[in-house]
Amino acid sequence: MQKPATNSYMPYFQVYIDQVPENNLFDAFTNQTQAINEFVASITEEKSNYAYAEGKWTLKEMMQHITDTERIFAYRALCVARGDKQSLPGFDENTYAANSNANAQSWQLLCDEFLAVRKTTELLFNSFTAEALQAAGTSNNYPTNVLALGYILIGHFYHHQKVAKEKYF
Repeated sequence: MQKPATNSYMPYFQVYIDQVPENNLFDAFTNQTQAINEFVASITEEKSNYAYAEGKWTLKEMMQHITDTERIFAYRALCVARGDKQSLPGFDENTYAANSNANAQSWQLLCDEFLAVRKTTELLFNSFTAEALQAAGTSNNYPTNVLALGYILIGHFYHHQKVAKEKYF
């Protein structure tokens, strides 16, 4: 199954989809596991409290953001795959981060949470038929489909991994 058509997601998300080298969603999920494990292991508890500039997220807040986004986009995929036709709401990632309490959590707990959420995301996407993966809906007032949401999730992690390497290390 090829990457989603550009008219099946908000143009903003192209940057995430471009991060995914695979043309098969399930291969992309599988192949990303190693990158996630290496990223998680590369950050110490001390380093996880670091923000590269005033007003920027700490690595803990970034990890919580990745987890929150995974949950939201997996929910969107579930709704669209099940035929829900209402426009699914957007969210303000900065408001979520400010209210996440991520900095009070341990790095290990935040990573364990993300890994658990990712596992359920993979199980969800594995349950979708080819027809469900092509199901179309509306998210944040833009057309979307289930396949696009899967690629966006994978690319979203790669995007933040890249930001961490460039700005935090």
